[in-house]
Formats: sequence, C-alpha cells, structure tokens
Amino acid sequence: MLQTLSKITTFDEFVDWLPENSGVRYELHNGNVIEMAQPVGDYEEVKLFLGVEIPFEIKRLRLPYGIPNQVIVRPEGRDSGYFPDILVVNRANLPNEKRWKKESILSSGASIPLIIEIVSTNWRDDYHLKFADYEEMGIPEYWIIDYAALGGRNFIGNPKQPTISICSLVDGEYQINKFQDSDHLISQNFPELNLTANQIFQAGII
Repeated sequence: MLQTLSKITTFDEFVDWLPENSGVRYELHNGNVIEMAQPVGDYEEVKLFLGVEIPFEIKRLRLPYGIPNQVIVRPEGRDSGYFPDILVVNRANLPNEKRWKKESILSSGASIPLIIEIVSTNWRDDYHLKFADYEEMGIPEYWIIDYAALGGRNFIGNPKQPTISICSLVDGEYQINKFQDSDHLISQNFPELNLTANQIFQAGII
C-alpha cells in the first residue's frame, strides 16, 4: 500500500523538500505527500519493454520527442506533482515551460504528447485522479497499463483481465479505447506502432 505523509504542503514546498538519491519515490496529490510503493519485477519489465519500443518509433518517425528520466508533471495551479512511469516530451515546446530549465517541471499539455502510467496498488490514482488532471492539462494521449488486472471491474471488465486503456483527447475530453489479449494497440501519436496488448503484458517472458 501507499503511505501518505501527514503534512499538507504546497507544490513549491514539495519541490524544495524532495530528497535526492533516497531510493524512495514520492508524489504530491492535492497537497498530500505520497510515498509510492516499490515496483515489482513485472512492473519494471513492462516499463523496460516500452522504454525500447517507443524511442524506436520516435527515431524512425524523426519526431522532436524524447523520454526523460525524472520530470515532475504539474497540473497548472494545483498542489499536485506526478512522476509518470513513461513520459514522452515534445522538445519543441520546452522553451515555453517556465520551470523546465532549472527544475525539470512541465505544466503544459503541448509539451507532453504521451504519458503512460503502469498500474500498481494505487490503481484509483491512475484511473481517477491522474486521468482527470491529465485530461484537464490537455495531454493528447494517456495510456493506463493494467498488466496485473488490479483496477475496478468497471474499468477492466468482469471477470477482471489485464487491460490497456488508451485515452485520446477529443474536443477536450478523453475518449477511451480498451485493449486486451491479442488486440493491436491504436495510438494517435504512433499510428504505425505494431504492438499487441499481450506483447506488453508478457514483456518479462523470454
């Protein structure tokens, strides 16, 4: 489970407080500092797999994108700050980000073509809190990868099964497409991406 530290804090206090090289991940959720659970191996395998596939597409399509290691995503004006599992950055828009150079903070949806969260015990944050904030920020595409079928049945079906929810921004609202088993993913950012849901779910199987 996630542990919530008791102090309510502002975003700027959170940034100043963040410990360096602690080995512990923290996020700020509406003024609450959250200690994130240590990822398990399967979680990391999914992240490693996509950390190869997506950069390959970026390079092949010659897009001005990159995948940074440690960036805080802050919904504008909110006391929240997230460290997404995978963040695709539009480098062409970075000069418009006031806090990028000194603090690696992004607040504009125009800077973030794609954001990916891999579901763990905090599945409600991915399906509710971050969904709403990323939508409001105008982030064009948001993937929720529920490889262990942890989410609620209204999100991944009954009986539960591993599901990838790809949320695409249409007229300011996310339209959700769900992918399971051998379904081929459909991405507006990477329309030629040739991946099935199972290929991602089975990333750790050699």
